[in-house]
Amino acid sequence: MKINEVRDLSTAELEEKLQEYKQELFNLRFQKAVNQLENPKRITEVKKTIARILTIMHERELTGSAM
Repeated sequence: MKINEVRDLSTAELEEKLQEYKQELFNLRFQKAVNQLENPKRITEVKKTIARILTIMHERELTGSAM
């Protein structure tokens, strides 16, 4: 998910997406532990997306603009 796509989402949507990506990361880590992970690069992508979402949420918190 690109940063521009993240910025376009509302705060409620960001929270929902954050939970989805955290669940996906958990599942990917579980797959890695049992050696069933097909795309190891996906873990890095999901981590970066989570960081992007958290950054945008923090920026909005600081500016006080909750879309």
